[in-house]
Amino acid sequence: MCKLLVLSCLLALALPSLAEVGWWKTGQFYQIYPRSFKDSDGDGVGDLVGITQQLPYLKEIGITATWLSPIFTSPMADFGYDVADLKDIDPIFGTMEDFDALVARAKELDIKIILDFVPNHTSDECDWFVRSAAGEEEYKDFYVWHTGKVVNGIRQPPTNWLSVFRGSMWTWNEQRQAYYLHQFHAKQPDLNYRNPKVVEAMKDVLRFWLRKGAYGFRIDAVPHVYEVPADADGNWPDEPRNEEVSDPEDYTYLQHIYTTDQPETLELVYAFRDVIEEIDAELGGDDRVLLTEAYSPLEVLMQYYGNGTHLGSQIPFNFELLAKISYSSDAYHYSELIHNWLDNMPEGQVANWVFGNHDQSRIGSRLGADRIDACNMIIMGLPGLSVTYQGEEMGMTDVWISWEDTVDPQACQSNEQEFERLTRDPVRTPFQWSDEVNAGFSNASVTWLPVASNYKLVNVKKERGIALSHLNVYKQLRALRDEPTLKQGDVSVTAIGPNVLAFKRSLAGYKSYITLININDDVESINLDSVFTALSTQLKYVVVNDKSVRRKNDLTFANSVLLLPKEAVVLSTV
Repeated sequence: MCKLLVLSCLLALALPSLAEVGWWKTGQFYQIYPRSFKDSDGDGVGDLVGITQQLPYLKEIGITATWLSPIFTSPMADFGYDVADLKDIDPIFGTMEDFDALVARAKELDIKIILDFVPNHTSDECDWFVRSAAGEEEYKDFYVWHTGKVVNGIRQPPTNWLSVFRGSMWTWNEQRQAYYLHQFHAKQPDLNYRNPKVVEAMKDVLRFWLRKGAYGFRIDAVPHVYEVPADADGNWPDEPRNEEVSDPEDYTYLQHIYTTDQPETLELVYAFRDVIEEIDAELGGDDRVLLTEAYSPLEVLMQYYGNGTHLGSQIPFNFELLAKISYSSDAYHYSELIHNWLDNMPEGQVANWVFGNHDQSRIGSRLGADRIDACNMIIMGLPGLSVTYQGEEMGMTDVWISWEDTVDPQACQSNEQEFERLTRDPVRTPFQWSDEVNAGFSNASVTWLPVASNYKLVNVKKERGIALSHLNVYKQLRALRDEPTLKQGDVSVTAIGPNVLAFKRSLAGYKSYITLININDDVESINLDSVFTALSTQLKYVVVNDKSVRRKNDLTFANSVLLLPKEAVVLSTV
């Protein structure tokens, strides 16, 4: 008895406390798209009061931090990613008092509020741009301007650069008599970060919201912030062709070697992290964090963590699984992509796992509804932190929206033949709370995007009452993450043939947990003794999905685990 007590004490001393670990390192992050989460005032658009009302739901599913897509003053040309006032709330979402109330309620529930920060551009209705277009000395170089080039007597944009939203990156401004750069929508002029005043102004925006109670920022579209420096004459080179694309208006028609992933971008992220550290020292309390959005090469992403002398983003989003897993991917591909991050991550850093966001097709539509639980097992079971896009915990799927009803500018700037490839509307539809009118999202006669037709079957209220619903499986997985092994244990990831992904979490003195996912439709018999070491003869089922005939606490032998088609389970040593 005494020896066991001593061993227990030694193990407790060996494990760092959660305060030492840092709340975010094993946290559950949840993305809210405010327009679609909860409408409190009946205008058909979600708002801050609606989010505040539903914070207890986030507590119910174990969320530690939620990041909100932009809520700042905006003409909504890109639904808030075109910010006109970086220090105020757009009336469609509410008031600054509503924001303060949200932060206060979140604090009561121990949920951190993370804001979306859009550094690359502002709205063309931002006061900075208005003054820049007017040539005011203080602001004239806040944006990227060029008078263009004259060819055969006709003035043309200075380069062939193409916008993410199709067409030229350059738009003529009559007042300034010059072109301005916009990597996205024409109403989103790019800031000029080669002007130190811009860097300081944006740092000041970060300080403002941190002092208002935000616990960090998801930094939008980071790779686009810098372009290659202009030459001695103030000009830039054209970008080379991508011969695989024939549409000259499409963003992918060019190779964007001069307008993305410039080395100065990393230095800017490090400078933003300095602001985080500054406010941490000023205000104290829990760590504040940066999450960076970059679909960049892996070797570039790893530099976002820092470079050995400068701290960077604690959470460079890991889009390996989101961007590269397809419906036909096998277990080897899953394993390879997981290893890509774990094996290349700098020592001492923390992994993150992402399967969905407001720009990408939902898990159930992209990979199949029968793989939703499997994907949630992956993000919840691997070491580090998980990121869930609203609705993925209960299996919401894409909603088809006609060309006539499409509102996403990325699609609207294309045409009726191309829009379905480009539109992001299907993943942004209203959250499905219940089987009531408009899925309980709003009492408006019309919502800003249509509600999914399956909302009476897929909603929070209904799934709460179904034992193995996606929502309840998600909640079981979340509860399991409080186990020391899941918080601090080692991981071994492997593919057992083309159909089965397996990973084991282990920590000395604690139970080991083995996640098994049958990706496809064959019945698989697995001998885990030949895959992992130090397993007990018998294993216990801890979490099962609805494809399993097993139930929680059932036992199986390690050398003969049977997996049914699309079955996904978590086992523990006994």
